[in-house]
Amino acid sequence: MKIYLKQLFSIAGETKDIDYSIGTEELQGIKGCRFSAPVSVKGRIYNKAGVVYLRFTLDAQLFLQCDRCLKDMDRHFHFDCEHIVVPSVSGDNDEYIVADGDSIELNEIAVTDLLLQLPTKNLCSDDCKGLCPVCGCDLNENICEHQSNNSEL
Repeated sequence: MKIYLKQLFSIAGETKDIDYSIGTEELQGIKGCRFSAPVSVKGRIYNKAGVVYLRFTLDAQLFLQCDRCLKDMDRHFHFDCEHIVVPSVSGDNDEYIVADGDSIELNEIAVTDLLLQLPTKNLCSDDCKGLCPVCGCDLNENICEHQSNNSEL
């Protein structure tokens, strides 16, 4: 979703509400992520004393596998995001979102924020025991002969 900012950059107190979804078909190309539902983006972009702020929440439903036992699971994620948007910047600066002309591509910003905040390890539960390294038995459901003979595995 492209947001035009010319009016926001020039008028202090100007606001624009954001409420839309990024469809699952647009998210299919993201490697390592399978989205169960569209990603909801809600928030506001506003000019406060000449500074343009972008604040929004992301709600995403992902289909994942537990990293220990490989069980399939659906997981909901909610993230709060905040950025300062500037028309231009001199030199390299990762602290601000730089507008391309008078606009920003909010989908790109939202998906980047989502991917950066997703956990690196996905577990079905905090106490997931995983799989037996010898036979592959799910240790959450069974105790295999390897675990009962050698509790150090």
